[in-house]
Amino acid sequence: MTLYRSFLSVQADLKTGSLTCRKLVEQYLTRIDEYNHLNAFTEVYASEARQQADIIDQKIASGTAGRLAGMVIGIKDVLSYAGHGVRAGSKILGNFTAQFTATAVQRLLDEDVIIIGRQNCDEFAMGSSNENSAFGPVLNADDTSRVPGGSSGGSAVAVQAGLCLASIGSDTGGSVRQPAAFCGIVGLKPTYGRISRWGLIAYASSFDCIGPIANTVHDAALLLEIMAGPDEFDSTVSSQPVSSYTQTTLPNRPLRIAYLRDGVESAGVDQSVREATQTKIDALKNAGHTVDPVDISLLKYLLPTYYILTTAEASSNLSRFDGVRYGYRSVSTDASVMDLLSLYKKSRTEGFGAEVRKRILLGTFVLSASYYDAYYTKAQQVRRLIRQETERLFEQYDFLLSPTTPTSAFRLGEKTGRSAEDNPLQMYLADIFTVQANVVGYPAISVPNGTDDTGLPIGLQLMGPPFAEGALVALAKSL
Repeated sequence: MTLYRSFLSVQADLKTGSLTCRKLVEQYLTRIDEYNHLNAFTEVYASEARQQADIIDQKIASGTAGRLAGMVIGIKDVLSYAGHGVRAGSKILGNFTAQFTATAVQRLLDEDVIIIGRQNCDEFAMGSSNENSAFGPVLNADDTSRVPGGSSGGSAVAVQAGLCLASIGSDTGGSVRQPAAFCGIVGLKPTYGRISRWGLIAYASSFDCIGPIANTVHDAALLLEIMAGPDEFDSTVSSQPVSSYTQTTLPNRPLRIAYLRDGVESAGVDQSVREATQTKIDALKNAGHTVDPVDISLLKYLLPTYYILTTAEASSNLSRFDGVRYGYRSVSTDASVMDLLSLYKKSRTEGFGAEVRKRILLGTFVLSASYYDAYYTKAQQVRRLIRQETERLFEQYDFLLSPTTPTSAFRLGEKTGRSAEDNPLQMYLADIFTVQANVVGYPAISVPNGTDDTGLPIGLQLMGPPFAEGALVALAKSL
């Protein structure tokens, strides 16, 4: 069995006839069964994938196949796919079937991608470890005692373990890049509005982005190229032309790259991560590029701003899940369910997990009349200041470099146990380097950057200015 790690190698074997889409799907289904203990998939579309593979094999034979013929992917459990279940990793959406297909997913299907299943994730994409899912935690394939990162943990592990060639995840504060770093693969978050959010179950609407997870930068760029572009169903999507990201090259001049000083000097970052990042910085300098340390003056306000605004938006977005029209409804027959309001309370309390309930309550608090100006309005003002500071940075530099995460993958339960209850911010600090891209809406990519002393993957993050995904993936390829 050949374990394919790039779409180019799949295409090459399809061209010679040594591989068929049907054979490829069977290989992935065998591996999914073999690695079932990782809990990466919550539903596998076995018969459907086989049927689609046969159709695409016929298209390849007749010369009418799309650009993604032979690519087998999984989709995160927050993306709608008509006629298939979508749960967002939550009990509250039990037995719910999507009524339409997300625009990003449809564009991939139109190019003959094969979707092999739905992938586990933190409930409503709220988490950095994939331990918050109603379907149970996902395990890191490199070390099953470790988390895969979140919230797109199932999507990352499926690629890491060779259960599919690529995955489509979502990134609200690092949920594509952070698990990609923990699993030693590539995760790309595009500019806000580059890909339509139509069909994505919302967590925080002004932060959410759909992004690809793959083994190679080329495959991530190809998926982005196909998913991106205007969409009449999403008023926030950009109408800017979509570049040929797979063909973009870097300018013929030395690059100006800033790196986050805290990423290589802060004691809060593991030594192995600091050293790996410094090694890459030295390599860029030796290649003739200008590489300077920078400080983000508002760095300590990134996480507070992010969590105030995202919980506020989550409180609003998740109000629709009430247990009346669809999804989970409390079957309690005790005296506590006497009217519609008590049914709402009971259904939501039972249907949502602890982390989601916490964020809904926090969001409702910061939006309340007494605290709206003190928290929500203030956070919006700080968000504007962070964006302005980032804009000034990119007036001087082409890219911003940092570690993707301050540590490699931590142990299961390490940040969710009793010690974490005493200090719940431990988990949130895992996103310290990734949230800036979402707060300002800029594109960012995580690429593998070696391993730590225990052999666990380390990620390197690159951020670029808006709609500079082409240059971003070109530099990522060179790294």
